[in-house]
Amino acid sequence: MPDHPTKPAVRIFIDADACPVRDETYRVAHRYGVHTFVVANQLLGVPASALIERVVVSEGMDEADNWIAEHVHAHDIVISSDIPLAARCVAKGACVLDAKGRILDENAIGMALAVRNLMDDLRSNGVITQGGRSYSKNDRSSFLSALDTAVVKARKHALNPSNNRLRMPPSGL
Repeated sequence: MPDHPTKPAVRIFIDADACPVRDETYRVAHRYGVHTFVVANQLLGVPASALIERVVVSEGMDEADNWIAEHVHAHDIVISSDIPLAARCVAKGACVLDAKGRILDENAIGMALAVRNLMDDLRSNGVITQGGRSYSKNDRSSFLSALDTAVVKARKHALNPSNNRLRMPPSGL
């Protein structure tokens, strides 16, 4: 689906293999008429909709991430908890949301990468780290609110060609 020359289309990309908020994303995408790519290493069920496009990539580490990073543009929205993928997408001007509604934009990605790398180092050195807390109804609600806000802001900023990057307010505001 090509972008209209005078009205750039905002798109959503879902890193879908382990995404707990696909159904919520479909609802928001439908409400706003946003084309959504569901990218995974396996065949996943998606709603029958002209707005939802399933992309099955070959099996292999980071194949879905690579496809998303290659196709995302400024003002697009990416749903993923993968910090390295988020960094690649933010570098292209996209906004990334994790499943708990945390916004990973150019203001937050540096800290997120630093924390991820620190945790990887601790785990590789045998330091026991706690797992994350379980996914809650509040997380789902936060995600829906953040995605709704991201779509509205992305559409607004996509229409302003002088603004090349999507800036979101910090999570929780």
